[in-house]
Amino acid sequence: MAGSALEMVLELKGLNKQYGPVDALKNISLAIQPGEVVALLGDNGAGKSTLIKVISGAEAFCSGSLSIMGKTVSAKGYCVQKARQLGIETVYQSGSLGEQQSVWRNLFLGRHLHNRFGFIDHKEERKQAKALLERLEFNGIGANVDTPAQLLSGGERQGLAIGRAMLFGAKLVILDEPTTALSLGEVDKVLKFIEKLKSQDSACLLITHNMNDAYRVADRFVVMDRGSIIAQYHKSDISQAGLQQALLDAVGGGQ
Repeated sequence: MAGSALEMVLELKGLNKQYGPVDALKNISLAIQPGEVVALLGDNGAGKSTLIKVISGAEAFCSGSLSIMGKTVSAKGYCVQKARQLGIETVYQSGSLGEQQSVWRNLFLGRHLHNRFGFIDHKEERKQAKALLERLEFNGIGANVDTPAQLLSGGERQGLAIGRAMLFGAKLVILDEPTTALSLGEVDKVLKFIEKLKSQDSACLLITHNMNDAYRVADRFVVMDRGSIIAQYHKSDISQAGLQQALLDAVGGGQ
């Protein structure tokens, strides 16, 4: 990949993670540029979940290096809070929303805006929430900032979680199976939200089992198997059918 380390949102070099005698991640090297969508593919147990936990600060890596926007972080000092401070946001399948809370309260949950007197600025939060929903082209019940999260559709829930990452200027958004169990219309909404991320120059690491979704939005495909990256493909170099077969061959060849 072209460019220096300073131009990369995320760069991993020789990263390893062990759980006792088990090598969960082995010599992982990966770089992601601003505005790039990378699909992380592989069978169950390939190491995808462990990798995103390490990148998001939920798990410490054992050796190797991890850099964000050219800044190398320490394995000991790196955590979820630090990852967020550096611009890494993770959206899990559940969306991690407060069910009883309104849309605008969910957007600022744990990161409220304050006025000059130190009080939470509800008016400004609602204003920014409304502007964000318009930018994301929310419609229907999800377009109302006062709607409780429990009334949102699956696609709107994912969109709200992605929007929260956008609102706080995320450099890299990690999406963990965002389209699972959604209808085709809802899947389309989520993929459009991912395209919105890309348009504002945020990078995205997409974990999915759905090849159609991956091929529609991703610029590059990274294949994992048994804790290692075993193949990488640029979208311009491979068709969807070719990617499907390459994935089967790569993973199947290791059996």
